[in-house]
Amino acid sequence: MSAPTVRAKFRCSGKEGNTCFFHTVWSEDIQSENGRFTVATPWGELRMTVDNPSAAIQFEPGQEYYLDFTPAD
Repeated sequence: MSAPTVRAKFRCSGKEGNTCFFHTVWSEDIQSENGRFTVATPWGELRMTVDNPSAAIQFEPGQEYYLDFTPAD
């Protein structure tokens, strides 16, 4: 049996140097994908420092990203 996964959806709200800031998506329209994530998954903020330049450029302000939480057994 595979480990359970929780998927959240975050939007990059900004970057400062190699630090990226994210917050969970929100929508009143529960028929939209962001609305479904609003009611079904965790809320929060994420600050992530990315030292690898080729990885850091992949995070763009305004872009949305999925974040999967899977137990690390």
